[in-house]
Amino acid sequence: MLPHSSLFTFALLLIQLSSASGGKILVFPLDGSHWVNMKVLVEELHAKGHEITVVRASDSWYITENSPLYTSVTVPSTGGFDEKHFEAFFVRHLEMRFQGRHASSWYKTWNRIRMERQSVDQFSQLHKGLSEMADKMFGDKNLMQSFKETKFDLVLTDPGIGGGTMLGRWLQLPLVFNVRWTIQGEAHLLIAPSPLSYVPFTATELTDKMSFPQRIKNMLSYIFGMYTMSQVTEPHYKPLVEKYFGPDVDYSTFFLDADIWLMRNDFVFDFPRPTMPNVVYMAGFQCKPPKPLPVDLEDFVQSSGEHGVIMMTLGTLVSNLPQDVAEEIAAAFAQLPQKVIWRYMGQRPANLGNNTLMVDWMPQNDLLGHPKTRVIVTHGGTNSVQEAIYHGVSVVGLPLSFDQPDNLNRIRAKGGAVIMDIAELDRHNFADALKTTIYDPSYRENMQRLSRLHRDQPVKPLDLAVFWIEYVIRHKGARHLQTHSYKMSWFVYNSIDVMAALLAVVLLVAFSCIGIVRLLWRIIFVGRKIKPE
Repeated sequence: MLPHSSLFTFALLLIQLSSASGGKILVFPLDGSHWVNMKVLVEELHAKGHEITVVRASDSWYITENSPLYTSVTVPSTGGFDEKHFEAFFVRHLEMRFQGRHASSWYKTWNRIRMERQSVDQFSQLHKGLSEMADKMFGDKNLMQSFKETKFDLVLTDPGIGGGTMLGRWLQLPLVFNVRWTIQGEAHLLIAPSPLSYVPFTATELTDKMSFPQRIKNMLSYIFGMYTMSQVTEPHYKPLVEKYFGPDVDYSTFFLDADIWLMRNDFVFDFPRPTMPNVVYMAGFQCKPPKPLPVDLEDFVQSSGEHGVIMMTLGTLVSNLPQDVAEEIAAAFAQLPQKVIWRYMGQRPANLGNNTLMVDWMPQNDLLGHPKTRVIVTHGGTNSVQEAIYHGVSVVGLPLSFDQPDNLNRIRAKGGAVIMDIAELDRHNFADALKTTIYDPSYRENMQRLSRLHRDQPVKPLDLAVFWIEYVIRHKGARHLQTHSYKMSWFVYNSIDVMAALLAVVLLVAFSCIGIVRLLWRIIFVGRKIKPE
């Protein structure tokens, strides 16, 4: 039998576990690839016994209405992701990239401005639809009352959209972010000191070691980028905040309310920079050990012999490429002794080699974890890059848009990737890039070193994320980890008032000293001249 003290300790542990396993969590996710990440958390929380409710738009692309993992609340709106609309955006984006292929540098600069403008318009339309969804949700009094009556323990949301943070404020619930980006940019920029001397701004493709011209570029990019993002989001969310929370409420403060920021990166992937105590790094939380491949795919992989396998995928949104580009890629693959597995749903290239298997879908994680995989050709999405780090596989990057160039640049800076402009790709330079990553051992060694660093931690990233979610449930928040800087104006945060007061004191003392000296001068020297006379 256990002694009484042990029984008491065991009982306390059971109470703590039961209190964590009975949580009610309201999830307000972002659709598309962001939902793929959120769903990993939802699956794990459901397995731990939590009751999950997911708010979704009626036209959601990835987020299904019926699921054994959660109860869904569907809001009639256009706040989801339209698959055809996003595919059309990427087609237009690629067309613009290829238009400037053989043009002058001036035209390429103008073309890049056009592409940036297109991306801004795309995001503006996205936030317009999402704000309309939030408006319908808050306007449905019965729905909001049901949320209150359910007595949720916390709101879990992606701050890449605004609705979840507003819902958390409206329900007065603890808030947990599954985050890398907020509607105001990269998450660290919002909550942590971010010296632009060594913290590269989004989309600059800079590292933490910048020359003077690069620091000028970084500063200008920050000013322009932050202004652009405010113009993209404020017109859609600010009126909502005024409507439901009052005209004196600053909507930007909603994004500072989170108790815990579950950050989808770490300092194996990112460059070191200041952070905050309520930021929890869970990079690679979606990565898993590989499972056995289907028999036919395993046979193809094994047929590669000592040469190994190349895998290529440009994500779910890019199913095909201009035919001449696809022909060049196929011709490059055909030159190599490796076997190739290429996820591609466009027209079959005429010069496709016997070594290349084209598929509509591939088990990416399982292939990356296979010992015969030598390199992945990828667009540089966060999930693909994190999985490449986890499995220690070299990368050839073909970035297309959004955060992809920055993601790949971080791997290149750490010696694990070669990056190419897809608009400049031909069979020769593409084959050279593949040979470099395959036959130069430094690329594989660097990626395996990153893999060892990433895996060498006391708690798995997914377990760490779930712990902190349950921590917030147990303690009804984590306000003790928030700094008071969130509530300060920029004037107070940067101690402008203190510096002004100190400067005033220095000036007062200086003028007082000057005044005293002048007075003494007049008494001593001027007085002597007057006295003999």
